Amino acid sequence: MSDMQDYKSSLGNTDSRKFETFSYLPSMDADQIRTQIEFIVSKGWNPSVEHTEPVNANDAYWYMWKLPMFGETDVDAILAECEACHQAHPNNHVRLLGLDNYAQCAGASMVIFRGETV
Repeated sequence: MSDMQDYKSSLGNTDSRKFETFSYLPSMDADQIRTQIEFIVSKGWNPSVEHTEPVNANDAYWYMWKLPMFGETDVDAILAECEACHQAHPNNHVRLLGLDNYAQCAGASMVIFRGETV
């Protein structure tokens, strides 16, 4: 058959749950998060920050951290909002989105800080 690795994930085990592309990789460091923000800005997408409790990470609804940062191109300002959300909700997952005005969807979506699972 296939040599692809099977990620053993179950709803009952919050440690095993995977979500979005980067969740299968180790957590991003500060430079990698900055690179992702630079990519979002280079595409002209609007950054947005969301958070939720780890137990609710598979739900479609995440809490919005302030409003999307429409037209923001300052990478440091975006990074500061991501970190402020993480500081305010240290036990929650924090997700960064790049909202595409033209396609009317998220062009990028990634969990940049992972909360502690119970």
